[in-house]
Amino acid sequence: MSGSNDPDGVIPDDPVELEWLRRLALAAGPPGAEGPVRSLVREAIGEVGSLEYDRLGSLLCTLGSGEGPRIALDAHMDEVGFAVQSITTEGRLRFVPLGGWWGHVLLAQRVNVITEAGALVPGVIASKPPHFLSAAERKAVLTPESMLIDVGVSSREAAEELGIRVGDPVAPHSEWVELANGLVSCKAFDDRVGVGVLVESMRRLGALKQPLPSTVIGVAAVQEEVGCRGAVTSSALSRPDVGVVLEGTPADDAPGTPDRQAVLGAGPQLRFLDPTALSNRRLVRHVETIAREEGIPIQIAVRANGGTDAKSIHLHGAGVPTIVIGVPARYIHTHVSIIDPRDYAATVRLTTAVVRSLDAEAVAGLTDYSTS
Repeated sequence: MSGSNDPDGVIPDDPVELEWLRRLALAAGPPGAEGPVRSLVREAIGEVGSLEYDRLGSLLCTLGSGEGPRIALDAHMDEVGFAVQSITTEGRLRFVPLGGWWGHVLLAQRVNVITEAGALVPGVIASKPPHFLSAAERKAVLTPESMLIDVGVSSREAAEELGIRVGDPVAPHSEWVELANGLVSCKAFDDRVGVGVLVESMRRLGALKQPLPSTVIGVAAVQEEVGCRGAVTSSALSRPDVGVVLEGTPADDAPGTPDRQAVLGAGPQLRFLDPTALSNRRLVRHVETIAREEGIPIQIAVRANGGTDAKSIHLHGAGVPTIVIGVPARYIHTHVSIIDPRDYAATVRLTTAVVRSLDAEAVAGLTDYSTS
């Protein structure tokens, strides 16, 4: 079952709290500095289940009696960002990327340096005006390592007086903007939209009157953008029998793109594989069936690049059947990604329905290789 490229009338109306998603997306949380996001998640689901933390800072919320299969819902809290590498004598900041950036999207963008005290120091990534560029410079793509952040001071001492130190994390600065046709734009939809799905799903599952057939562990993981590290350490605590990774997956519906597999407004994306993980085929087909029963359009993707926390989760222990369910997002790893809230709402519905369907028999069938 695949989604239509025409979003009109495709996805059933199922309102979600966009104000909650707005707060998540605007929070500053580069890898290793996810505290503000973690606080929001704790505020939202602290009473849904029991909380614990791994030693890197991932938050786990366990819901259920402890019986039945263990289903991990994983979404990473961190966003692509930077770290201060050095401070020049003129007070400019050299920085290194945390996660994947393309130089073309960085020059003249606003950022926030996060000090040890938690203050946000605003800055701008410096950019030469075209008047000063040579012909060769106009054609070049600069790397982040060759750029500087200007925080408005003129000496190293003045930068340090603002609380800035080498090693401080730096987050993109953005605004929440409502676009035409109900679309919204902001930074960090990779993966705050997945964190939003995680929280909304855990809330709905916790509100059910009938007991779940499984134990559900909501995992808000750290440090995905620098190697899916939190998914390794959190899996030691969640000990999943099934992994469901909730992501903001890159949309490919730009003009001129053939064979589109992530179109805004056409429903959640099920990622069959990428270079870091192959989804359990039976689990993909099971989720397809659930989506069909719920009337939710979906999109199937095979990706030649990229990766998610599935990289780490599916290799835990003796192996974990894992799937990635994504909300398509245009222009990820920039300051201005775009989503369709209808996809977000549909992903919450699908995730909730999938968890309710994964009883002991269904989960056992995912890894019964005795006859095949």
